[in-house]
Amino acid sequence: MSPADSIADVEHLENLLSEPSDGLIAAMKRLPGDILILGAGGKMGPTLARMARRAADAAGTPRRVIAVSRFSDSALPQTLRLWGIEVVGADLLDERQLAGLPDAPNVVFMAGMKFGSTGREALTWAMNTYLPAAVARRYRASRIAVFSTGNVYGLCPVSRGGSVETDPPAPTGEYAMSCLGRERMFEYFSECCGTPVSIIRLNYACEMRYGVLVDLCTRVRDGRPVDLSMGFFNVIWQADASAMALQTLACAASPPLVVNITGPELLRTAEVCRQFGTLLGTQPVFTGREAPDAIISNAARARELFGMPRVSAQQLMLWVADWVRRGCPLLGKPTHFEVRNGRF
Repeated sequence: MSPADSIADVEHLENLLSEPSDGLIAAMKRLPGDILILGAGGKMGPTLARMARRAADAAGTPRRVIAVSRFSDSALPQTLRLWGIEVVGADLLDERQLAGLPDAPNVVFMAGMKFGSTGREALTWAMNTYLPAAVARRYRASRIAVFSTGNVYGLCPVSRGGSVETDPPAPTGEYAMSCLGRERMFEYFSECCGTPVSIIRLNYACEMRYGVLVDLCTRVRDGRPVDLSMGFFNVIWQADASAMALQTLACAASPPLVVNITGPELLRTAEVCRQFGTLLGTQPVFTGREAPDAIISNAARARELFGMPRVSAQQLMLWVADWVRRGCPLLGKPTHFEVRNGRF
């Protein structure tokens, strides 16, 4: 894929977000069987499902791609069907509905709760820890790729360049702790049932309608202060994150493969905002001071397995600035990446 100079509209964006990488197409040739995506109705799920469909077709390996969600967006199921994806509406916390889902040799687990977790801690633990145990038991005969988060590491000294997979987790706050609980449940069932599992510690996927870069760009555009206390971060183009996540199905293992997925660049919040200011013709406003640590990850293992991301952070910044400047649609869902106390 050669990056476009500008992303024209939502249709163009969703086509780019679902474009499979060469590595994913090759993995599909080695990986037999249907793909079941649990929690497919979120920000990342629909285009990941479409990418799985496109990759399977490009690989010449006929299979079903099945998207499961409560589908709070009533228009999404029809869109997924038009993309060649089967749709199953289900509440995964309902034991009968979970038991009634189709069997599949390949499962992608995307369900979870982050925003609104403060004040609803019980539901957060149910979604992030109880449900993973139930899914791991239900699909113990499958390969499972599990979406997790770099938040399980806690804050990492910037001088280290990012947390690595062998670092002991040190989650801050109930959201991050419950996400570590998610990992432990899949780890337990992987070890006792021999289930091949991959655990994907992602931070942060970005596209034009949401993500850390969108948060910063819109703040700069609107003249709102940017808090510098979370002074560094990583991002990855959502399509690259989806392609790598799907490829982990082919290298899932017992005990689980743990892999950080993010871009290679360590981005400085202040510098990114200054670049957005130049691109938008405005001056960023800052508050706070850089802390010596941040939620940052080292994704060298992912690059060894899957290669470099197709889109650089610099290209993402140019795309985001162009999209925001033209007033194109945004999701209005801030990432709150600047949160340092774990309360989301």
